[in-house]
Amino acid sequence: MDMKHHHHHFLLISCPAQGHINPTLQLAKRLIGIGGTHVTYATTIRGLTKIKSFPSLEGLSYASFSDGCDDGIKPINDPNLFMSEFKLVGSKTLKALIEKISTSQDHSGPVTFLIYSVLLPWAAEVASDCGIPSAFLCIQSTTSFALCHHYINHFHNCPPFPNSMTIEGLPPFAPTELPSFLLPTSPHVSVIPTFQEHIQVLEQGKPNSSLALLNTFDALEGAAIKALRSSSMNVIPIGPLVITGFWEENENQSSDDGFRCDLFDKSEDDYLQWLDSKPDCSVVYVSFGSMVVLKRDQIEEMLNGLVESGLPVLWVIRCAEKGGDQEAQIMKIKNRLKIKEQGLVVPWCSQMEVLGHKSVGCFVMHCGWNSTVESLVAGVPMVGFAQFSDQNTNAKLVEEVWGVGVRGKENEKGVIEGAEIKRCLEIVMGDGERGEEIRRNCEKWKGLAKEAVKEGGSSDYNLRHFIGGLG
Repeated sequence: MDMKHHHHHFLLISCPAQGHINPTLQLAKRLIGIGGTHVTYATTIRGLTKIKSFPSLEGLSYASFSDGCDDGIKPINDPNLFMSEFKLVGSKTLKALIEKISTSQDHSGPVTFLIYSVLLPWAAEVASDCGIPSAFLCIQSTTSFALCHHYINHFHNCPPFPNSMTIEGLPPFAPTELPSFLLPTSPHVSVIPTFQEHIQVLEQGKPNSSLALLNTFDALEGAAIKALRSSSMNVIPIGPLVITGFWEENENQSSDDGFRCDLFDKSEDDYLQWLDSKPDCSVVYVSFGSMVVLKRDQIEEMLNGLVESGLPVLWVIRCAEKGGDQEAQIMKIKNRLKIKEQGLVVPWCSQMEVLGHKSVGCFVMHCGWNSTVESLVAGVPMVGFAQFSDQNTNAKLVEEVWGVGVRGKENEKGVIEGAEIKRCLEIVMGDGERGEEIRRNCEKWKGLAKEAVKEGGSSDYNLRHFIGGLG
Protein backbone atom coordinates (compact mmCIF):
# COMPACT_ATOMS: atom_id res chain seq x y z
CA MET A 1 0.00 0.00 0.00
CA ASP A 2 1.74 3.16 -1.18
CA MET A 3 0.91 6.16 0.98
CA LYS A 4 3.65 8.56 0.01
CA HIS A 5 1.17 10.85 -1.68
CA HIS A 6 -0.45 11.57 1.70
CA HIS A 7 1.12 13.74 4.37
CA HIS A 8 0.38 13.43 8.05
CA HIS A 9 2.01 15.03 11.06
CA PHE A 10 1.71 12.75 14.09
CA LEU A 11 2.33 14.12 17.57
CA LEU A 12 3.30 11.25 19.90
CA ILE A 13 3.40 11.93 23.65
CA SER A 14 4.34 9.79 26.64
CA CYS A 15 5.37 10.05 30.27
CA PRO A 16 9.15 10.38 30.77
CA ALA A 17 9.87 6.78 31.82
CA GLN A 18 12.21 4.35 30.03
CA GLY A 19 9.45 1.82 29.31
CA HIS A 20 7.16 4.57 27.98
CA ILE A 21 9.61 6.48 25.79
CA ASN A 22 11.18 3.67 23.77
CA PRO A 23 8.07 1.85 22.48
CA THR A 24 6.64 5.26 21.55
CA LEU A 25 9.82 6.08 19.62
CA GLN A 26 9.68 2.73 17.85
CA LEU A 27 6.17 3.59 16.72
CA ALA A 28 7.48 6.95 15.49
CA LYS A 29 10.14 5.17 13.45
CA ARG A 30 7.61 2.81 11.87
CA LEU A 31 5.19 5.62 11.03
CA ILE A 32 7.99 7.48 9.25
CA GLY A 33 9.17 4.28 7.55
CA ILE A 34 5.75 3.69 5.98
CA GLY A 35 6.11 7.04 4.27
CA GLY A 36 4.34 10.35 3.90
CA THR A 37 4.53 11.21 7.60
CA HIS A 38 6.34 13.57 9.94
CA VAL A 39 6.45 12.73 13.65
CA THR A 40 7.04 14.97 16.65
CA TYR A 41 7.76 13.13 19.90
CA ALA A 42 7.03 15.05 23.10
CA THR A 43 7.33 14.35 26.80
CA THR A 44 7.49 16.59 29.87
CA ILE A 45 9.98 19.46 30.02
CA ARG A 46 11.85 17.82 32.89
CA GLY A 47 11.73 14.42 31.18
CA LEU A 48 13.21 15.74 27.95
CA THR A 49 16.22 17.15 29.80
CA LYS A 50 16.93 13.72 31.36
CA ILE A 51 17.30 11.93 28.02
CA LYS A 52 21.01 11.28 27.43
CA SER A 53 20.90 11.28 23.62
CA PHE A 54 18.23 11.61 20.97
CA PRO A 55 17.93 9.21 18.02
CA SER A 56 18.22 11.07 14.75
CA LEU A 57 15.91 10.29 11.87
CA GLU A 58 14.71 12.36 8.94
CA GLY A 59 11.09 13.28 9.61
CA LEU A 60 11.41 13.10 13.43
CA SER A 61 11.54 16.09 15.76
CA TYR A 62 11.30 16.55 19.52
CA ALA A 63 9.28 18.86 21.77
CA SER A 64 8.02 19.11 25.35
CA PHE A 65 5.07 20.17 27.49
CA SER A 66 4.81 20.98 31.19
CA ASP A 67 3.46 18.73 33.94
CA GLY A 68 3.86 21.45 36.57
CA CYS A 69 7.12 19.94 37.84
CA ASP A 70 9.63 21.44 35.42
CA ASP A 71 12.29 21.69 38.15
CA GLY A 72 11.86 18.01 39.05
CA ILE A 73 10.23 18.76 42.41
CA LYS A 74 6.69 17.56 42.98
CA PRO A 75 4.81 20.37 44.78
CA ILE A 76 2.13 17.90 45.91
CA ASN A 77 2.74 14.65 47.82
CA ASP A 78 -0.83 13.35 47.47
CA PRO A 79 -0.81 11.14 44.33
CA ASN A 80 -4.46 11.92 43.54
CA LEU A 81 -3.83 15.65 43.66
CA PHE A 82 -0.64 15.22 41.65
CA MET A 83 -2.47 13.41 38.83
CA SER A 84 -5.14 16.12 38.91
CA GLU A 85 -2.51 18.86 38.66
CA PHE A 86 -0.74 16.96 35.86
CA LYS A 87 -4.01 16.86 33.93
CA LEU A 88 -4.72 20.56 34.52
CA VAL A 89 -1.24 21.85 33.60
CA GLY A 90 -0.59 19.21 30.94
CA SER A 91 -3.84 19.95 29.11
CA LYS A 92 -3.02 23.65 28.85
CA THR A 93 0.59 23.21 27.78
CA LEU A 94 -0.13 20.37 25.35
CA LYS A 95 -2.78 22.51 23.64
CA ALA A 96 -0.26 25.36 23.45
CA LEU A 97 2.30 22.97 21.91
CA ILE A 98 -0.17 21.79 19.24
CA GLU A 99 -1.02 25.39 18.39
CA LYS A 100 2.68 26.34 18.27
CA ILE A 101 3.51 23.46 15.91
CA SER A 102 0.50 24.19 13.74
CA THR A 103 1.45 27.86 13.27
CA SER A 104 5.14 27.11 12.69
CA GLN A 105 6.59 27.94 9.30
CA ASP A 106 8.70 24.79 9.05
CA HIS A 107 8.08 22.04 6.49
CA SER A 108 6.42 19.57 8.91
CA GLY A 109 3.01 21.25 8.76
CA PRO A 110 0.25 21.29 11.40
CA VAL A 111 -0.43 18.33 13.67
CA THR A 112 -3.00 16.05 12.03
CA PHE A 113 -3.14 13.22 14.59
CA LEU A 114 -2.27 12.83 18.30
CA ILE A 115 -1.16 9.51 19.83
CA TYR A 116 -0.90 9.49 23.63
CA SER A 117 0.41 6.83 25.96
CA VAL A 118 -0.68 5.42 29.31
CA LEU A 119 -1.60 7.83 32.18
CA LEU A 120 -2.42 10.63 29.71
CA PRO A 121 -6.11 10.06 28.84
CA TRP A 122 -6.87 13.78 29.08
CA ALA A 123 -4.86 14.25 25.88
CA ALA A 124 -7.85 12.93 23.89
CA GLU A 125 -9.95 15.89 25.01
CA VAL A 126 -7.13 18.30 24.14
CA ALA A 127 -6.95 16.81 20.65
CA SER A 128 -10.71 17.10 20.26
CA ASP A 129 -10.59 20.77 21.32
CA CYS A 130 -7.91 21.35 18.68
CA GLY A 131 -10.01 19.62 16.01
CA ILE A 132 -7.68 16.65 15.46
CA PRO A 133 -8.26 12.90 15.93
CA SER A 134 -6.39 10.88 18.55
CA ALA A 135 -5.55 7.34 19.63
CA PHE A 136 -4.37 5.69 22.84
CA LEU A 137 -1.07 3.78 22.62
CA CYS A 138 -1.29 0.93 25.14
CA ILE A 139 2.32 0.16 26.10
CA GLN A 140 1.31 -2.34 28.79
CA SER A 141 0.25 -5.88 28.00
CA THR A 142 -3.15 -6.10 26.35
CA THR A 143 -4.06 -8.83 28.84
CA SER A 144 -3.48 -6.50 31.79
CA PHE A 145 -5.51 -3.76 30.06
CA ALA A 146 -8.34 -6.22 29.38
CA LEU A 147 -8.31 -7.24 33.07
CA CYS A 148 -8.44 -3.56 34.09
CA HIS A 149 -11.36 -3.04 31.73
CA HIS A 150 -13.21 -6.06 33.14
CA TYR A 151 -12.53 -5.06 36.76
CA ILE A 152 -13.57 -1.43 36.33
CA ASN A 153 -16.79 -2.37 34.50
CA HIS A 154 -17.83 -5.20 36.83
CA PHE A 155 -16.12 -5.03 40.24
CA HIS A 156 -14.83 -1.53 41.03
CA ASN A 157 -16.66 -0.04 44.04
CA CYS A 158 -18.64 -3.31 44.30
CA PRO A 159 -17.07 -5.28 47.19
CA PRO A 160 -16.00 -7.92 47.94
CA PHE A 161 -12.92 -8.14 45.74
CA PRO A 162 -13.22 -11.08 43.30
CA ASN A 163 -11.47 -14.37 44.14
CA SER A 164 -10.40 -14.61 40.50
CA MET A 165 -11.00 -13.01 37.12
CA THR A 166 -11.21 -14.70 33.75
CA ILE A 167 -10.68 -13.88 30.10
CA GLU A 168 -12.04 -16.50 27.71
CA GLY A 169 -9.17 -18.56 26.34
CA LEU A 170 -6.82 -17.87 29.28
CA PRO A 171 -6.41 -19.53 32.71
CA PRO A 172 -8.08 -17.77 35.69
CA PHE A 173 -6.16 -14.87 37.27
CA ALA A 174 -5.91 -14.88 41.06
CA PRO A 175 -5.85 -11.49 42.85
CA THR A 176 -2.05 -11.68 43.10
CA GLU A 177 -1.87 -12.14 39.31
CA LEU A 178 -3.91 -9.04 38.48
CA PRO A 179 -2.41 -5.58 37.85
CA SER A 180 -1.41 -4.68 41.42
CA PHE A 181 -2.99 -1.22 41.42
CA LEU A 182 -6.43 -2.85 41.28
CA LEU A 183 -5.95 -4.37 44.74
CA PRO A 184 -7.50 -2.37 47.62
CA THR A 185 -4.24 -2.65 49.59
CA SER A 186 -2.06 -1.29 46.78
CA PRO A 187 -0.17 1.99 47.34
CA HIS A 188 -0.88 2.77 43.67
CA VAL A 189 -4.71 2.69 43.70
CA SER A 190 -4.63 6.38 42.78
CA VAL A 191 -4.09 5.42 39.12
CA ILE A 192 -7.45 3.60 38.88
CA PRO A 193 -9.36 6.82 38.01
CA THR A 194 -6.85 7.44 35.22
CA PHE A 195 -7.52 3.98 33.76
CA GLN A 196 -11.24 4.60 34.17
CA GLU A 197 -10.79 7.73 32.06
CA HIS A 198 -8.82 5.77 29.43
CA ILE A 199 -11.66 3.25 29.20
CA GLN A 200 -14.39 5.92 29.13
CA VAL A 201 -12.69 7.66 26.19
CA LEU A 202 -12.41 4.38 24.28
CA GLU A 203 -16.00 3.35 25.01
CA GLN A 204 -17.58 6.65 23.98
CA GLY A 205 -17.65 5.48 20.39
CA LYS A 206 -16.50 8.80 18.98
CA PRO A 207 -14.80 8.07 15.63
CA ASN A 208 -12.05 10.62 16.28
CA SER A 209 -10.88 9.34 19.68
CA SER A 210 -12.18 5.82 20.38
CA LEU A 211 -9.15 3.92 19.14
CA ALA A 212 -6.37 2.03 20.94
CA LEU A 213 -3.09 0.95 19.33
CA LEU A 214 -1.69 -2.08 21.15
CA ASN A 215 1.97 -2.97 21.71
CA THR A 216 1.34 -6.65 20.99
CA PHE A 217 0.50 -8.93 18.08
CA ASP A 218 -2.42 -11.16 17.21
CA ALA A 219 -0.75 -14.49 17.93
CA LEU A 220 0.65 -13.37 21.28
CA GLU A 221 -2.45 -11.97 23.01
CA GLY A 222 -5.32 -13.03 20.80
CA ALA A 223 -7.63 -13.85 23.72
CA ALA A 224 -7.24 -10.40 25.33
CA ILE A 225 -7.62 -8.64 21.96
CA LYS A 226 -10.83 -10.60 21.35
CA ALA A 227 -12.12 -9.75 24.84
CA LEU A 228 -11.68 -6.01 24.24
CA ARG A 229 -13.27 -6.20 20.80
CA SER A 230 -16.24 -8.12 22.21
CA SER A 231 -16.84 -5.05 24.38
CA SER A 232 -17.08 -2.97 21.17
CA MET A 233 -13.67 -1.44 21.75
CA ASN A 234 -11.73 -0.48 18.62
CA VAL A 235 -8.24 -1.91 19.16
CA ILE A 236 -5.42 -2.43 16.66
CA PRO A 237 -2.38 -4.60 17.53
CA ILE A 238 0.76 -3.08 15.96
CA GLY A 239 3.57 -4.61 18.05
CA PRO A 240 6.02 -5.63 19.16
CA LEU A 241 7.37 -2.08 19.35
CA VAL A 242 11.00 -2.97 20.03
CA ILE A 243 14.34 -2.62 18.31
CA THR A 244 14.51 -5.27 15.60
CA GLY A 245 18.01 -4.78 14.17
CA PHE A 246 19.35 -7.91 15.87
CA TRP A 247 17.08 -9.98 13.62
CA GLU A 248 19.38 -9.14 10.71
CA GLU A 249 21.15 -12.28 9.55
CA ASN A 250 24.47 -10.59 8.79
CA GLU A 251 27.04 -9.26 11.23
CA ASN A 252 26.46 -5.63 10.27
CA GLN A 253 23.66 -4.76 12.67
CA SER A 254 20.95 -2.45 11.38
CA SER A 255 20.90 1.22 12.33
CA ASP A 256 17.78 0.33 14.31
CA ASP A 257 20.07 -0.92 17.10
CA GLY A 258 20.79 2.63 18.24
CA PHE A 259 17.24 3.91 17.87
CA ARG A 260 16.39 4.28 21.54
CA CYS A 261 16.62 6.75 24.40
CA ASP A 262 18.31 6.17 27.73
CA LEU A 263 17.60 8.12 30.90
CA PHE A 264 20.74 6.80 32.59
CA ASP A 265 24.45 6.76 31.77
CA LYS A 266 25.72 3.47 30.41
CA SER A 267 28.47 1.55 32.17
CA GLU A 268 32.08 2.49 31.59
CA ASP A 269 32.86 -1.23 31.73
CA ASP A 270 32.88 -2.96 28.36
CA TYR A 271 30.10 -5.42 29.12
CA LEU A 272 29.86 -6.52 25.47
CA GLN A 273 33.53 -7.50 25.48
CA TRP A 274 32.90 -9.37 28.74
CA LEU A 275 29.96 -11.18 27.12
CA ASP A 276 32.18 -12.05 24.13
CA SER A 277 34.44 -14.00 26.50
CA LYS A 278 31.62 -16.31 27.68
CA PRO A 279 30.27 -19.50 26.08
CA ASP A 280 27.00 -19.42 24.14
CA CYS A 281 23.82 -19.31 26.25
CA SER A 282 25.79 -19.39 29.51
CA VAL A 283 25.22 -15.91 31.03
CA VAL A 284 22.42 -14.90 33.40
CA TYR A 285 21.39 -11.31 32.65
CA VAL A 286 19.78 -9.61 35.66
CA SER A 287 17.92 -6.30 35.43
CA PHE A 288 14.81 -4.92 37.11
CA GLY A 289 14.26 -1.95 34.83
CA SER A 290 14.33 1.76 35.48
CA MET A 291 11.75 2.01 38.28
CA VAL A 292 12.02 -1.09 40.48
CA VAL A 293 14.31 -0.84 43.52
CA LEU A 294 14.73 -4.16 45.33
CA LYS A 295 14.78 -4.23 49.12
CA ARG A 296 18.07 -4.94 50.84
CA ASP A 297 17.13 -8.47 51.99
CA GLN A 298 15.90 -9.35 48.48
CA ILE A 299 19.19 -8.21 46.96
CA GLU A 300 21.06 -10.39 49.49
CA GLU A 301 18.98 -13.43 48.53
CA MET A 302 19.41 -12.65 44.84
CA LEU A 303 23.18 -12.54 45.27
CA ASN A 304 23.18 -15.83 47.22
CA GLY A 305 21.12 -17.59 44.58
CA LEU A 306 23.24 -16.31 41.69
CA VAL A 307 26.51 -17.26 43.39
CA GLU A 308 25.18 -20.71 44.32
CA SER A 309 24.14 -21.31 40.70
CA GLY A 310 27.78 -21.00 39.62
CA LEU A 311 26.67 -19.32 36.38
CA PRO A 312 28.30 -16.17 34.94
CA VAL A 313 26.21 -13.08 35.72
CA LEU A 314 25.73 -9.65 34.16
CA TRP A 315 23.79 -7.64 36.74
CA VAL A 316 22.39 -4.15 36.20
CA ILE A 317 22.00 -2.29 39.51
CA ARG A 318 21.27 1.42 39.57
CA CYS A 319 22.51 3.38 42.56
CA ALA A 320 19.91 5.97 43.53
CA GLU A 321 22.41 8.14 45.40
CA LYS A 322 26.13 8.36 46.03
CA GLY A 323 27.33 7.14 49.40
CA GLY A 324 25.18 5.42 52.00
CA ASP A 325 23.98 1.85 52.40
CA GLN A 326 22.97 1.22 48.78
CA GLU A 327 26.37 2.08 47.33
CA ALA A 328 28.05 -0.04 50.03
CA GLN A 329 25.80 -2.99 49.16
CA ILE A 330 26.63 -2.67 45.46
CA MET A 331 30.34 -2.73 46.30
CA LYS A 332 29.75 -5.88 48.37
CA ILE A 333 28.03 -7.54 45.39
CA LYS A 334 30.83 -6.54 43.03
CA ASN A 335 33.50 -7.85 45.40
CA ARG A 336 31.75 -11.18 46.00
CA LEU A 337 31.24 -11.81 42.28
CA LYS A 338 34.83 -10.75 41.61
CA ILE A 339 36.17 -13.16 44.21
CA LYS A 340 34.16 -15.95 42.59
CA GLU A 341 35.28 -14.71 39.12
CA GLN A 342 31.63 -15.03 38.27
CA GLY A 343 30.18 -11.77 37.11
CA LEU A 344 30.04 -8.12 36.17
CA VAL A 345 27.88 -5.43 37.81
CA VAL A 346 27.00 -2.34 35.76
CA PRO A 347 24.75 0.69 36.47
CA TRP A 348 23.00 0.56 33.07
CA CYS A 349 23.36 -1.04 29.65
CA SER A 350 21.83 -1.22 26.19
CA GLN A 351 19.36 -4.02 26.92
CA MET A 352 18.66 -5.16 23.37
CA GLU A 353 22.39 -5.42 22.66
CA VAL A 354 22.68 -7.68 25.69
CA LEU A 355 19.59 -9.79 24.94
CA GLY A 356 20.73 -10.21 21.35
CA HIS A 357 24.17 -11.46 22.40
CA LYS A 358 24.79 -15.15 21.82
CA SER A 359 26.26 -15.71 25.30
CA VAL A 360 23.07 -14.71 27.16
CA GLY A 361 21.06 -17.74 28.29
CA CYS A 362 18.33 -16.22 30.45
CA PHE A 363 16.93 -12.95 31.73
CA VAL A 364 16.13 -12.52 35.44
CA MET A 365 13.68 -9.65 35.46
CA HIS A 366 10.66 -7.81 36.85
CA CYS A 367 8.34 -8.65 33.93
CA GLY A 368 7.68 -5.06 32.93
CA TRP A 369 6.01 -5.22 29.52
CA ASN A 370 8.83 -3.58 27.59
CA SER A 371 11.46 -5.95 29.02
CA THR A 372 9.15 -8.94 28.62
CA VAL A 373 8.56 -8.22 24.93
CA GLU A 374 12.24 -7.48 24.32
CA SER A 375 13.19 -10.84 25.83
CA LEU A 376 10.45 -12.58 23.87
CA VAL A 377 11.55 -11.22 20.49
CA ALA A 378 15.19 -11.99 21.33
CA GLY A 379 14.26 -15.60 22.13
CA VAL A 380 15.73 -15.45 25.67
CA PRO A 381 14.12 -17.52 28.48
CA MET A 382 12.89 -15.55 31.49
CA VAL A 383 12.90 -15.89 35.27
CA GLY A 384 10.22 -13.51 36.53
CA PHE A 385 10.23 -11.70 39.86
CA ALA A 386 7.23 -9.39 39.46
CA GLN A 387 7.02 -6.34 41.71
CA PHE A 388 3.99 -4.15 40.84
CA SER A 389 1.65 -2.78 38.16
CA ASP A 390 1.07 -5.19 35.24
CA GLN A 391 4.16 -7.26 36.11
CA ASN A 392 2.26 -9.97 38.02
CA THR A 393 -0.02 -10.50 35.03
CA ASN A 394 2.89 -10.60 32.61
CA ALA A 395 4.77 -13.11 34.78
CA LYS A 396 1.77 -15.46 34.62
CA LEU A 397 1.69 -15.16 30.83
CA VAL A 398 5.43 -15.90 30.64
CA GLU A 399 5.12 -19.10 32.64
CA GLU A 400 1.61 -20.50 32.06
CA VAL A 401 0.49 -19.18 28.68
CA TRP A 402 3.58 -18.80 26.48
CA GLY A 403 5.82 -21.25 28.35
CA VAL A 404 8.95 -19.11 27.93
CA GLY A 405 10.09 -18.97 31.55
CA VAL A 406 9.29 -19.50 35.21
CA ARG A 407 8.18 -17.36 38.16
CA GLY A 408 10.01 -17.15 41.46
CA LYS A 409 7.89 -18.01 44.50
CA GLU A 410 7.99 -15.69 47.53
CA ASN A 411 8.27 -16.85 51.15
CA GLU A 412 5.88 -15.70 53.88
CA LYS A 413 7.82 -12.41 54.18
CA GLY A 414 7.44 -11.62 50.50
CA VAL A 415 11.08 -12.42 49.70
CA ILE A 416 12.27 -14.83 47.01
CA GLU A 417 15.00 -16.84 48.71
CA GLY A 418 18.36 -17.72 47.22
CA ALA A 419 17.47 -21.42 46.99
CA GLU A 420 14.35 -20.56 44.98
CA ILE A 421 16.37 -18.35 42.64
CA LYS A 422 18.85 -21.17 42.11
CA ARG A 423 15.96 -23.59 41.43
CA CYS A 424 14.51 -21.30 38.77
CA LEU A 425 17.90 -20.90 37.07
CA GLU A 426 18.46 -24.65 37.05
CA ILE A 427 15.13 -25.10 35.24
CA VAL A 428 15.64 -22.52 32.48
CA MET A 429 19.41 -23.04 32.03
CA GLY A 430 19.53 -26.78 32.65
CA ASP A 431 19.30 -29.79 30.36
CA GLY A 432 16.01 -31.04 31.81
CA GLU A 433 12.84 -31.61 29.81
CA ARG A 434 11.19 -28.41 31.02
CA GLY A 435 14.22 -26.27 30.17
CA GLU A 436 14.31 -27.76 26.67
CA GLU A 437 10.61 -27.03 26.23
CA ILE A 438 11.06 -23.41 27.39
CA ARG A 439 13.87 -22.88 24.87
CA ARG A 440 11.76 -24.37 22.06
CA ASN A 441 8.90 -22.06 22.98
CA CYS A 442 11.26 -19.08 23.01
CA GLU A 443 12.33 -19.84 19.44
CA LYS A 444 8.70 -20.25 18.40
CA TRP A 445 7.62 -16.87 19.81
CA LYS A 446 10.71 -15.15 18.46
CA GLY A 447 9.74 -16.36 14.99
CA LEU A 448 6.09 -15.33 15.39
CA ALA A 449 7.11 -11.85 16.57
CA LYS A 450 9.35 -11.44 13.54
CA GLU A 451 6.53 -12.57 11.26
CA ALA A 452 4.14 -10.01 12.78
CA VAL A 453 6.31 -6.95 12.07
CA LYS A 454 7.85 -7.90 8.74
CA GLU A 455 6.33 -6.39 5.61
CA GLY A 456 2.93 -7.99 5.10
CA GLY A 457 2.83 -9.40 8.64
CA SER A 458 -0.24 -8.89 10.82
CA SER A 459 1.07 -5.88 12.77
CA ASP A 460 2.68 -4.30 9.71
CA TYR A 461 -0.60 -4.67 7.80
CA ASN A 462 -2.59 -3.25 10.73
CA LEU A 463 -0.39 -0.16 10.99
CA ARG A 464 -0.45 0.49 7.23
CA HIS A 465 -4.22 0.01 7.16
CA PHE A 466 -4.60 2.44 10.09
CA ILE A 467 -2.59 5.14 8.28
CA GLY A 468 -4.37 4.44 5.00
CA GLY A 469 -7.72 4.96 6.69
CA LEU A 470 -6.77 8.48 7.76
CA GLY A 471 -7.06 9.74 4.17
